[in-house]
Amino acid sequence: MRQVIGTFKLRMKSICIKAAVSLGLAVLLQSVLPQAAAAQNAAPQLLQKLTGTPPAPAFALPDLDDAITKLSDLKGKILIVNFWATWCPPCRKEMPSMQRAWEKIKDKGVVLIGIHVGGNTDKIWDFTSQHNLTFPILIDKRGAVSKKWKTIGLPTTYVVDGRGRKIYRAIGGREWDDDQLLAQVLALRTGK
Repeated sequence: MRQVIGTFKLRMKSICIKAAVSLGLAVLLQSVLPQAAAAQNAAPQLLQKLTGTPPAPAFALPDLDDAITKLSDLKGKILIVNFWATWCPPCRKEMPSMQRAWEKIKDKGVVLIGIHVGGNTDKIWDFTSQHNLTFPILIDKRGAVSKKWKTIGLPTTYVVDGRGRKIYRAIGGREWDDDQLLAQVLALRTGK
């Protein structure tokens, strides 16, 4: 089992490193080519529509206070489920925008949940405290839930409709407080 966990962590770190390299190249482009930077900043924050609307796999995970949250407890709600880790640079970068998004949507029938893959509770507490994260953070200590959800790398985020179906996926970081991106999520409240 430790070998499986070790392999999973190495795979996730490799994916995060690749994402960080891509981010580094984007920063370099921004300093060298102002036109490219303007185009990148204007690019829409896309969510990938999933084919077949697969059901969101059930989970029961502890939060930072060891209280268990079950997917079934959230039935009927629109969910943004973000798989992340404190050791993942793109994850760390997108978390402040997740908090800003949460502040925009928390009273609109949408629940945002961060699922930390792996788990050193002290490091997670430190990070969430430093960034004043107030949305629910759950801990997937062994990565079993991440695997059932078919998470490819970190961060990966799914948007789940009120019927418990995965509708959208985002692989890699996003600016989650982007109004167009949130409009896609909020449209699920009316079934659009």
